[in-house]
Amino acid sequence: MVFGGKLPLTRGVTSIEGSTGGGLSTWALVAGNETEDGVGASAFVTRVPLSDYDFSAYGVAIGFFDRVELSLAHQEFDTGATGAALGLAEGFTFEQDIVGLKLRVLGDAVYAQDSWLPQVAVGVQYKHAEHDWLLAALGAEDDEGFDVYVSATKVVLDQSLILNATVRGTRANQFGLLGHGGDQDDEYHAEIELSAAYMVTDRLIVGAEYRTRPDNLGFAEEERGYDVFAAYALTENLTLVGGYVDLGSIATFDDQDGAYLSLQIGF
Repeated sequence: MVFGGKLPLTRGVTSIEGSTGGGLSTWALVAGNETEDGVGASAFVTRVPLSDYDFSAYGVAIGFFDRVELSLAHQEFDTGATGAALGLAEGFTFEQDIVGLKLRVLGDAVYAQDSWLPQVAVGVQYKHAEHDWLLAALGAEDDEGFDVYVSATKVVLDQSLILNATVRGTRANQFGLLGHGGDQDDEYHAEIELSAAYMVTDRLIVGAEYRTRPDNLGFAEEERGYDVFAAYALTENLTLVGGYVDLGSIATFDDQDGAYLSLQIGF
């Protein structure tokens, strides 16, 4: 079995939902440094202090022969002092667990440079949020649900570009932290996640992402999100990601933006 084998940073980093990708979006890449000859793994921790809230996430993912990815993530959304203004206790924290399964179905994002065919993966994420009583009071239909998605990722080495597009079927409110479906809409919707990054060196990439989300709850509008980021491979196994993220309005509080910092270990 070969240890490692992927080019630095072409393995992607980890999204806030635990799957391999950018910060906000899921990509078609598979976790870990291993190629089709082995089993790889990654772990991450992410902090996003927003204007009125604090978001954090951590988790692990295992990549099997660069074909299948299994991921597990936990998210925490701390309302801080804003909790009291929302009628909750100060520092009240919404939490959820996410279990993901991804399958690469065709293409190779990196090694098929003689073809424009991207690497394509399909996946599903099961999300379960805590405090079902509160989510129901806020208008959510369910405290758990499934997201399904199709991702296409291409690394264009001679142009130093990484490109991704994902279509996600979801009814999750605020990524699932506020449950699924709502008093305003309870149907699945196709949402998009777009990413583009430039490889400055083989250890540094800079890029941007854009993600749309459903607007299901009557009490608070939910908007698109975007980020700009830089990822630096400190070593073969350790990657640091930093940037700026804007998630729009969250639970009646507008202009929720702030710094983004994530640390990933990959093997």
